[in-house]
Amino acid sequence: MVPRYARAEMTAIWSPEARFAIWFEIEAHATDALAQLGVVPQSAATALWRWWETRPVIDVAAIDAIEAVTKHDVIAFLTWVAEQVGDEARFMHQGMTSSDMLDTCLAVQLARAADLLIADIDALLTVLKRRAVEHRLTPTIGRSHGIHAEPVTFGLKLAQAHAEFARNRDRLVAARADIATCAISGAVGTFANIDPRVEAHVAAKLGLAVEPISTQVIPRDRHAMFFATLGVIASSIERLAVEIRHLQRTEVLEAEEYFSPGQKGSSAMPHKRNPVLTENLTGLARMVRGYVTPALENVALWHERDISHSSVERYVGPDATITLDFALARLTGVIDKLLVYPARMQRNLDRMGGLVHSQRVLLALTQAGLSREASYAIVQRNAMKVWESDGALSLRDLLHADPEVTAALSESEIDEKFDLGYHYRYIDAIFDRVFGPDA
Repeated sequence: MVPRYARAEMTAIWSPEARFAIWFEIEAHATDALAQLGVVPQSAATALWRWWETRPVIDVAAIDAIEAVTKHDVIAFLTWVAEQVGDEARFMHQGMTSSDMLDTCLAVQLARAADLLIADIDALLTVLKRRAVEHRLTPTIGRSHGIHAEPVTFGLKLAQAHAEFARNRDRLVAARADIATCAISGAVGTFANIDPRVEAHVAAKLGLAVEPISTQVIPRDRHAMFFATLGVIASSIERLAVEIRHLQRTEVLEAEEYFSPGQKGSSAMPHKRNPVLTENLTGLARMVRGYVTPALENVALWHERDISHSSVERYVGPDATITLDFALARLTGVIDKLLVYPARMQRNLDRMGGLVHSQRVLLALTQAGLSREASYAIVQRNAMKVWESDGALSLRDLLHADPEVTAALSESEIDEKFDLGYHYRYIDAIFDRVFGPDA
């Protein structure tokens, strides 16, 4: 985890103190259930919770010192708790294995991280909707292959992003449900030394579902899907970031990241205003996607378990969620303060002498009786003259002067094909699909 790209609330989920607190809750809830089943004395569960209610400071350094000797983190933790609680602590961990605690804890952490990420997406969706509605009818040029295609609106660009992140929210909600399972099934998952009712009790207390069948670990296909979902969300972040980066290029300059008072763009060139935030988002997206492959490779463990997944998850759990949390918040800020230049959009839209209306002329000629091949050749012949003049010539003027065109279309029919509003006649219908009729 890099502090530069971390926010406090998400980072706190992955702190040693938070992890050990979840470990304790798992053990104490399990001891409660064992006491209810008569496997351990009730006094053991009471002693654990009585100590916990004193709000003890978890001494991470002391636990680490024990682990330096035992070379086992769970035993180190249990040993330290026993030193604090006393003799009744010997009933902790009855019939459990380390993975029961480790995997259930990871499920809690990932579920809590998912809740923060869902809230992040909600904040982004709110901003995207507001800016999309604001620019619902702001004309701009749509581009394919980076080349002028046909008119769109800037609001449509943002509405598309809103729809994409709404899908990502649904994916993340599903991934959260999939990852939030509890396994307290003992060595190799047979419940030989612990009653399944203990697992059900712990799961209920922690807001988790019961893992239907575990080995000695929760199956890692769940984790693979979770991190793959984070990777998809990161790619959506990059998609929107790259769009903004392109729009901020000097020769385009249709939109721009907010440039705050006192901000500097270059140590050498005082005029520079660079898209540094969205470039940063592109890099962060690469990092989040980079965690997906190790998570996929964790699925294939040996037999009932090995620990090849463990070191991977110590990285990818905190780093992927912390990085994505930061990236979503940064993107929300970028969209919220994005500078939009409608006049420049219109100027770019008009720059190529009306070429963006070529398809309407093509269709009109075919409807007037010409073959598609002949219609295409006529329009392209005139369009290339405009293209080669770098927009100095007008497609409309050339069409008016082309006898093959005027033989098929009147002046008013030609002019009508250059109506910008025609391209926007279904904007409301699209917005209804994305936001509902109230937008």
